[in-house]
Amino acid sequence: MRPFVLSALVALSVAVTSCSPAEPAAVPSLVPLPAAMTVGNGAFAPPGAVVIVAGAEVSRHADLLSALVRDTGGPETSIVPDGDGLVRLSIAPDGRSEAYRLRVSADGIELTGSDPAGLFYGLQTLRQLMPVPGSGAEWSIPAVEIDDAPRFPYRGLQLDVGRHFFPVAFVKKYLDRMAELKLNTFHWHLTEDQGWRAEILAYPRLTEVGSCRKETVLEKNYDPYVGDGIEHCGFYTQDQMREIVAYAAERYITVIPEIEMPGHAVAALAAYPELGCSSEPREVSTTWGIHDDVFCPSEATFAFLEGVLTEIMGIFPSTFIHIGGDEVPKTRWEESALAQEIIRREGLADELELQSWFVQRIERFLSANGRRLIGWDEILEGGLAPGATVMSWRGTEGGIAAARMGHDVIMSPTRHLYFDFYQGPKETEPISADWSGYPLPLAQVYEFDPVPAELTPEEARHVLGAQGNVWTEQMKTPEKVEYMVFPRAHALAEMVWTPQPKRDYADFLLRLPAVLERHAATGTAYRPLDTTPTG
Repeated sequence: MRPFVLSALVALSVAVTSCSPAEPAAVPSLVPLPAAMTVGNGAFAPPGAVVIVAGAEVSRHADLLSALVRDTGGPETSIVPDGDGLVRLSIAPDGRSEAYRLRVSADGIELTGSDPAGLFYGLQTLRQLMPVPGSGAEWSIPAVEIDDAPRFPYRGLQLDVGRHFFPVAFVKKYLDRMAELKLNTFHWHLTEDQGWRAEILAYPRLTEVGSCRKETVLEKNYDPYVGDGIEHCGFYTQDQMREIVAYAAERYITVIPEIEMPGHAVAALAAYPELGCSSEPREVSTTWGIHDDVFCPSEATFAFLEGVLTEIMGIFPSTFIHIGGDEVPKTRWEESALAQEIIRREGLADELELQSWFVQRIERFLSANGRRLIGWDEILEGGLAPGATVMSWRGTEGGIAAARMGHDVIMSPTRHLYFDFYQGPKETEPISADWSGYPLPLAQVYEFDPVPAELTPEEARHVLGAQGNVWTEQMKTPEKVEYMVFPRAHALAEMVWTPQPKRDYADFLLRLPAVLERHAATGTAYRPLDTTPTG
């Protein structure tokens, strides 16, 4: 990505027709809703070609604007290096991150970002103000004044590629939709019991063996077991992962990789069985759920994990590295002489404290390499690693406890942000996580406030934001992922961007149909709304 000069200005020279007085335009359908917006009269509707005046240091923003105008049926554009214009883009730091100010009138457009990301998000708002691509609507942008900034710095969406593998093209499409919604963190769940998806050069068997399972259990047929008889394989090369990281960075999205430990490790143990507490052969799991086989806390295991994380850190520049830490049965450690000796040697009370010891050792390694550990809320059990950030999924209790201890928190509770759960009554939904036992409709996503009322203002500052999780046991295709994610991700986007006092579900439903029409124009599937609101 080219560096940006924060004081750079980009001007767009355009011809603008004079507009006669008009009735006030309808309130634009924007998601997420801006922090402050005033709707004016008329619209910006240039009758001829648009000249974009842009210095080389910000030419990527100009290129994006030119593409947006073209894709929405607008006038021809050209880009020149300097000159005056009636429409101006600029970057002017104002003490805020990712913020922008937008003014559109019949006489022109002025868009100012507080930083390059803010300018990019202002362009995403302009995208939603333009006509829907392919609609044939007369091209114009309604008059509006917006002063906007995100509520939270962490606005995340996860994708599990361990249960089902998805191609690079779909991951990029996923990132495109995230960027349009001003989501800025992609949590990439790369390893699981059912598949290891990240190429590690020092350990080739991770992908030679761990990236393929011989078949997949059919629905909930565990007893008796019934498999589908279809091999499921796939992994990302290091070049492909770098490609995804670069693609995301162009859209101001940080990619956080997740390498699960010490549990959810069966695929890795199938490749390197000596890393378990017994060296018995294993197969990549064909069933879902929690597995007893976990990494044994041996020196060989730590050497392996540090080698894996070293290569991962060489690919992913993110501050955070996610290590999972959830759903770790202690059966194998209870049976292991090595694990019990570590408990005795280190003066640990039990296997819970052994897990904390394991996580703290990994945290020291990551910290020594300038990174921060993030894990699911089970990393609280047995004592939290000093610099760890907690992703709270079993409700908000773990997040509350961590924030009160002075640790940063990402809220991701199942009952509000697990997008693999039913969206309506079970009998009406074609795709779901059968074991959840309850639906997660759009309203339930929207109503969630990531900052619990139990926290003091000082404690609440540790809540960095929220994340929607997309576990793919029942999602075998990109279309199924899209159906489950959208429009619930639209609700998430407004949750983490829009100030809490301005959020209103009824108003959100009024804006959502037009936004989904634009969404559909990208060739992206979504679950239709249960009703079409009127107002």
